[in-house]
Amino acid sequence: MMIWTAADPAPNPRRVRLFLVARGLTIPETLVDMFGRAHKTPAMLARNPRGQLPFLELDDGRVIAETISICRYLDETHDGPSLFGATPFERAETDMWIRRAETALGTPVSLYWLHGHRLTARLVEQIPAMAVQAEAQARAALGWFDGQLRDRQWLAGDRFTMADIALLTIVDFAAMIGIAAPDDSERLAGWRARTNEATA
Repeated sequence: MMIWTAADPAPNPRRVRLFLVARGLTIPETLVDMFGRAHKTPAMLARNPRGQLPFLELDDGRVIAETISICRYLDETHDGPSLFGATPFERAETDMWIRRAETALGTPVSLYWLHGHRLTARLVEQIPAMAVQAEAQARAALGWFDGQLRDRQWLAGDRFTMADIALLTIVDFAAMIGIAAPDDSERLAGWRARTNEATA
């Protein structure tokens, strides 16, 4: 079994890495040079046609891509407390919050990264107005998540889950590219500290 991945701070590889730490798992990994576009070579595309990292290659050669799918597979095939939930409700609740993290915050952060950051200017024809709108949506989403954490320690119920890891990697990547949480987001800041501690 091998995880083909990239170094931090790339958010998707980091998401799987944090999951492994939280679950106490060690899976061999091979680092791929994303900046050198090594993940787009014919050899990599033969393994993962989308040309994205990370992906998990099983011993029989089958491949699982997409971070949540990788983590779910590893969660279900290893002993220990699940980070997705122990009951149908808990699993659904975790999935709900993962989806909210990825759509409410992840989508505008991704659009800002593509259309508003200097490092991606050589990859796409940037639309500055889209970056402005995406940044506003991302900042609104950060405020919304801060509000949702008003009466809870974690996103999905009273337990640390994959939803917390998913949101953390997006929040941290957003901050890295210039979209920091509002100064008054004290609940989000507290949650972020707890989540970092749970994945240390």
